[in-house]
Amino acid sequence: MHIRPENSSSGACVPARIEPAPFEAYERRFPSCPQIPVVLDCPITEDSWTADDSQRYTSRRCQLNVDAPYLLKKMIGVDYIYFLQKNHLDLKTRVLEIEATNESFASRIEVVEKCKYYVHPENPEWTCFEQSALLDVKNFFGLENTVEKIAMKQYASNIAKGKELIESFMSEVFADGINDLRPWNQHDPAHNRYLRRIVSRGTEPLSPRALPETRKHAQPDQYTLDSEYIKRYLGELTPLQESRLLQLRKWIADLQKGKVPSDTTLLRFLRARDFNVEKAREMLSQSLLWRKKHQVDRILSEYETPEVVKQYFPGGWHHHDKDGRPLYILRLGQMDVKGLLKSIGEDGLLKLTLHVCEEGLKLLEEATRSSEHAVQSWCLLVDLDGLNMRHLWRPGVRALLRIIQIVEANYPETMGRVLIVRAPRVFPILWTIVSTFIDENTRSKFLFYAGKDYLQAGGLLDYIPDDLIPDFLGGPCKSFVHEGGLVPKSLYVSGAFTERDGDPLCEDSIYKSVSLGKGEVHEVIVLNRDPQSVLTWDFDVLRHDIAFTVYRTEHELREPQVDNNSGGGEEAKSVLEQKGWREGEHYHRVEPTLVCHDGESIQGSHVMLENGSYVLQWRCEVLDPTPRAAQLMYFHETLASHHYKGSMSSLQSGASGFSCLSGKSTASSCPSR
Repeated sequence: MHIRPENSSSGACVPARIEPAPFEAYERRFPSCPQIPVVLDCPITEDSWTADDSQRYTSRRCQLNVDAPYLLKKMIGVDYIYFLQKNHLDLKTRVLEIEATNESFASRIEVVEKCKYYVHPENPEWTCFEQSALLDVKNFFGLENTVEKIAMKQYASNIAKGKELIESFMSEVFADGINDLRPWNQHDPAHNRYLRRIVSRGTEPLSPRALPETRKHAQPDQYTLDSEYIKRYLGELTPLQESRLLQLRKWIADLQKGKVPSDTTLLRFLRARDFNVEKAREMLSQSLLWRKKHQVDRILSEYETPEVVKQYFPGGWHHHDKDGRPLYILRLGQMDVKGLLKSIGEDGLLKLTLHVCEEGLKLLEEATRSSEHAVQSWCLLVDLDGLNMRHLWRPGVRALLRIIQIVEANYPETMGRVLIVRAPRVFPILWTIVSTFIDENTRSKFLFYAGKDYLQAGGLLDYIPDDLIPDFLGGPCKSFVHEGGLVPKSLYVSGAFTERDGDPLCEDSIYKSVSLGKGEVHEVIVLNRDPQSVLTWDFDVLRHDIAFTVYRTEHELREPQVDNNSGGGEEAKSVLEQKGWREGEHYHRVEPTLVCHDGESIQGSHVMLENGSYVLQWRCEVLDPTPRAAQLMYFHETLASHHYKGSMSSLQSGASGFSCLSGKSTASSCPSR
């Protein structure tokens, strides 16, 4: 029977500011080692060197106390077992390979353990250590299972000792004044003979004199990591990953000349850059400067949640997922993006996001302390019930993209999983816009559930405990995340949010403004040659009432050459009316007329199924004579069909009302408010 222990290999990096000091440290384990009391004696049976003193071949016969129950010892009839160990030290390549096999009961059980010390491929000041073992129990007096368990237990208890032992003996080497040894050099036989004596401790006397360049007061390298610490707080790391973490820590310490970020923080930036130390250092340096400039370290203690956020922001922390990750819930479909931006501004929404991220980092530390493993990322649950074209308000999307970029740059690898539930048909458009700004590694963590089967097998229950599913998703757990809702205009703050940091009616704005007298119209002609593309619009009625309609004609139209804002005369007519066309014969109404009132914001879309000219028309509906014209601010955009083809067939117009945010109403027109 073959057994490969679950932890059959381990790796670490130990300080190696001198070479070949780690090899000399290894020799200090023999002939006996108090740190491993099961090893009683390891006398050398063979020892030879090549003529150029570059390679050493050593064999040992090690006597081990049987660490087994008394009854088993009596049954097998021995108190000790013997292992044969063969070492090959190559001073040219600076590699030490060790292989140990059992001599006792070799016909019944085979044990092979291999260890390797070698110079780190990127940093010659570090030594890497690897360890593996293979156990093959063939026939052991009917006690195969018992022997397997004992061997597994013994190996598991000793596997982590390799690095700790070498570090301990390295300290002795430094204490003996052995430092800064030059590597083997074919042109320096005298130095090579000295190295031979150094690494032959126990078989050849050491010279009492140190090399001239030896430092008098040796200090062990402070940049080391304990294997238990790594496993408990950082997770599994390869020797190369661990060494690069140490390298980044040292670089940042030299750069900062003060407080160094935690190892978990360093590790997040390394993972974000595929463990490229130079790129991770650059990314982290920029982030540290950003944190200092914006005083991010003080957000948790100084941030005061605005009242509008307390009442209308639909997000908050909610227990943990099945992997122990803190769980954050965002009911995005219920969020009034425009209302929040006009109440607290883009910077206010950013500060709220940073506060959430800082809370998340604190929760990760708490989760790691309370669990038996490292918790390095949180889980995000996004409920899109109610999402419609209102959420595609261009300034809001732009603000969202800015926030995503800042979070990606300064909180990398904190998102462990993103669960998207109740995604409506409008979602692919938003995802198309936003996903390009999200790191590819983060995008791979998104899981989507478009229907109502998110509580079925393969849904949320695979990731969130059934007793923690929030009530608004049909679960038993009471959620304290606010439901969101329409932010009252009374809470808007003048100047809190303006288009491109200026007047929303300025020339730089993506929005255009127009004034209309009684009965006047303003039209925008969109020529479509991409069937299944989507025409989207967003406009604000700043004064009086305006009627909005969308028409289509098979004929190709051009933008009107007349000024629709001059008031009165022929220009008050629609371009369709000017041609003498009749509705139903020459053109068709593809969106019902929507009367929009003073102060209202309207967002909507139309799937342009056919080629032709589409006319967006706004008509002033002022009934009483007034010297003040109606005022309108609008924006429109066409989204290409290849972004969402096959998933957007039922998109319709929508006003900015929250009375129609249920899943049943997202695919139908919403009444204006």
